[in-house]
Amino acid sequence: MNHQDLINACKQDWQGYTRHTFVHQLGKGELSESAYLHYLKQDFLFLKHYARAYALAVFKSNSLAEMREPLPSLNALLNSEMSHHIEYCAKWGLTESDMEGEPEDFGTVSYTRYVLDTGMAGDRTDLFTALAPCAIGYAVIGQWLAEWSETTIETNPYRSWIELYSGDEFQLGAKETIERLDLMLEEVPLNSRRGQRLCEIFKTATRMEVAFWQQGLNASDN
Repeated sequence: MNHQDLINACKQDWQGYTRHTFVHQLGKGELSESAYLHYLKQDFLFLKHYARAYALAVFKSNSLAEMREPLPSLNALLNSEMSHHIEYCAKWGLTESDMEGEPEDFGTVSYTRYVLDTGMAGDRTDLFTALAPCAIGYAVIGQWLAEWSETTIETNPYRSWIELYSGDEFQLGAKETIERLDLMLEEVPLNSRRGQRLCEIFKTATRMEVAFWQQGLNASDN
């Protein structure tokens, strides 16, 4: 099996994630600022746990080669992506201390703990399958928004978000994620108990992504 089998096993949830109302409104520049700011703060908290998950991948590794494999992603998260996120959020009036002190929303707690629990209970393949919807999905969303006829760029206050996730650097990182995951999955039969379990992990994490978007929209109603 491969990553596309995981996506095919949850087509409706994947569509709900990658074409969510939050994504549509962001692409059109119509997303409320309160929804976006809530998303940015929760995404900061999510990224901290995402880094913990990559550290867990080192712990779950057997060989030295396996232990080294997650390090570039972990280093990029801690020293590049988190710094970029903090700098970006500062433009929206959010400081690092603001985001550190922000309470985790229920969707953030559910998603991050699910990923970490999956990794603790399972092996590296379980963990990377749980992590996959984030990296793969954001690349899909970024590329789609860059090509979507209704996306506005010039006057869009969220233009930099679209450019980040549609850009070459993020797209390359997602490609590498897919290649690594496909190597882990290639000897697993899709219809085996193991294969179906991995499909369920991917589906659940995808549903968590849907909830993550939705909690941002819900914040705009408060």
